[in-house]
Amino acid sequence: MPCETFNNEKTVEVSNISNQAARDRLLSVKGEPLFLADWLRPVFIHFEVPVNALQSAVPFELDLYDGNAYVSLVAFTMRGMRPFRGGRLAAWLFKPIATNDYLNVRTYVRHRGEAGIYFLTEWMNNRFSIHLGPWTFGLPYRFGEFNYEHRHESKILRGAVSENRRGPALAYEAKLDDTHFLPCPGGSLDEFLLERYTAFTAHETKRRLFRIWHQPWKQQALRVSILDGRLLETVWPWFKNATPACGNYSPGAFGVWMGRPHTVGQDD
Repeated sequence: MPCETFNNEKTVEVSNISNQAARDRLLSVKGEPLFLADWLRPVFIHFEVPVNALQSAVPFELDLYDGNAYVSLVAFTMRGMRPFRGGRLAAWLFKPIATNDYLNVRTYVRHRGEAGIYFLTEWMNNRFSIHLGPWTFGLPYRFGEFNYEHRHESKILRGAVSENRRGPALAYEAKLDDTHFLPCPGGSLDEFLLERYTAFTAHETKRRLFRIWHQPWKQQALRVSILDGRLLETVWPWFKNATPACGNYSPGAFGVWMGRPHTVGQDD
């Protein structure tokens, strides 16, 4: 089923208020933001997951929508990551890790009243970054091989990710009804799943958060067919009991602000 598609001036205004609050929260910390990047042509695929099974795998309190827990796959390309300050020289130094494909597997959490996402894992295709992510931001990187064809101009989207050519894969395809993209309606399931500006991570015994900001997603509800889900089921057996919920597609978020990691204490 697709996510909700209704839209009007009132619901967009609610979404913008939440977006502005996220921007203010990020800028309230001296030295933020740390990085800039573009997040291109993301496909969002959402699943309902049994609450108890998911909570046992997540070290933060789950954030539920109408009592339901969700896990989302986000397939996209990050382009041009560079320091927020430092100009062309800093951007040149970041070229080896500036542009990568990603498959994020995330769920939704809340900590001390702040809503965010929690990364269950992230496949990406830069071997150098694989070693940096866990120790800097606590990001649970795994190496993957990618084939993304997110061509909304032709209304056809498809992709495949695997850890090696002979191993289990994730493969999907979808078709857009049109190429008219709108912000998420305020209070909708779309907004709950997409408009998130804090990321929580855990690596070994250390928990962290980092904040981001970009303009509200312009998106379209999407019907997605999963052609192969073995990659997910191999890592999380409980994913076999996940129920496909809905999907979204966006042309992207440009000039994304990415903050620095902050430690989250065990008693916070």
